[in-house]
Amino acid sequence: MTGGRGEGGAPLTPPPGESPIVVLVRPQMAANIGMTARAMANGGLFHLRIVAPRDHWPQPNAWAAASGADAILDAAQLFPDIRSAVADCHRVFGTCPRPRHVVIPMRDARAAAEDFREINARGLRLAVLFGPERAGLEADDLAQCDTLVRYPLNPQHNSLNLAQAVMILAYEWWMQAETTPPRELQTHETRPATKQELDNFLDRLVAELDAAGFLHNAPKRPGMVRNLRHWFERGEVTEQELRTLHGVVTELSRGRMVRGRFAGEVPGLPWEETP
Repeated sequence: MTGGRGEGGAPLTPPPGESPIVVLVRPQMAANIGMTARAMANGGLFHLRIVAPRDHWPQPNAWAAASGADAILDAAQLFPDIRSAVADCHRVFGTCPRPRHVVIPMRDARAAAEDFREINARGLRLAVLFGPERAGLEADDLAQCDTLVRYPLNPQHNSLNLAQAVMILAYEWWMQAETTPPRELQTHETRPATKQELDNFLDRLVAELDAAGFLHNAPKRPGMVRNLRHWFERGEVTEQELRTLHGVVTELSRGRMVRGRFAGEVPGLPWEETP
């Protein structure tokens, strides 16, 4: 069923092999189902099963809230109970606060995602249960799970809506295979400057500051020069930024008299910023 499918829905196709199945147990609002599909699409989850929704299914409001994740809703399967929804699965995880009086493996979202990758890599099918918006999974629901997943959030306000809960797990699933470096300097069309290029600029800057009289206090001069160097060494200055700084120094020096000479006569001032 396409329900209220809008134009331009993303062509979301599951990759070959197994990937986690999101099972919404007794969801109460169609908009939350749609936002769940959106969260799933962001994290590379494609299989949605719906157990005994409060209202009929499908509902156009779900597609309206899915922000283009129509294909996930189009392929969503409807089941009357959890038992039938997970009958073809080998493992069943359930999201919940820490239960009492139950001996069962517990995972946070990151550890659960690691398990998902390992389980699916063996060709086994797994499902993750998410409970109703008001109170989550009940004890009888959790009894059908072999592993529980909890989110150790702020204990003073540990409250997530349905799509947020799915998004956290979808994000951790995605990050297990993501290759983007966790830290990098975005330099666009330039590059980080070499130490030699930085030294050349600092030598020129110090020479200009000497000529201007800024470093006239001899006892303080070494510390002031070190502070300038620390300032520029603190991060990765790019080659383009150094060219810009050379241009700044050139313009500040131009037209200024330096010990009876124009700044342009001072050796080592051929620098011009290139656009």
